Amino acid sequence: MNRQAHANSSRRGIRGVMKIGALTSIAAAAVAASLPLAAHHSFSAEFDGSKEIKATGAVTKLDWQNPHGWIHLTVTEICERTAAARGPDAVEQEWACRAPGSNEKEADWAFEIGSPNGLMRQGWTRNSLKAGDVVTVQGSRARDGSTNSNARSVTTADGKRLFAGSSQDATP
Repeated sequence: MNRQAHANSSRRGIRGVMKIGALTSIAAAAVAASLPLAAHHSFSAEFDGSKEIKATGAVTKLDWQNPHGWIHLTVTEICERTAAARGPDAVEQEWACRAPGSNEKEADWAFEIGSPNGLMRQGWTRNSLKAGDVVTVQGSRARDGSTNSNARSVTTADGKRLFAGSSQDATP
């Protein structure tokens, strides 16, 4: 093989490797870009903004994770109502409150909160809530009727109100 033929052969080999590398990079980027979309959801897909909930209980765990954190409570009181229609003539309904049922699972609730980064911008830290703290969480019920909800605000026993970074548009 002469020098010219060897040089052309080497260039074709390098070009082939570069094409494979470029295609692999594009495929990896496409897969990576689709992962967060598959893992994330819209508020209305999972929660019903017209079904408001206010729950008081002791914190059992604070999951500080992406894309959303979670507050886990052992609930002692659950209050529910239908959200008031928006507008100048809107009348807010009274809360209908009750103790959780005798079923142990009815007392264990989980409230979705914002991402850790968003919560930190609102003044939260990993230590804002500790196991045993009594709080009142206000938000929206899950569409599936489970004991999961989306939190809009968290009020601590000393009256401090924290915005929970809800993915719903309106805050109370």
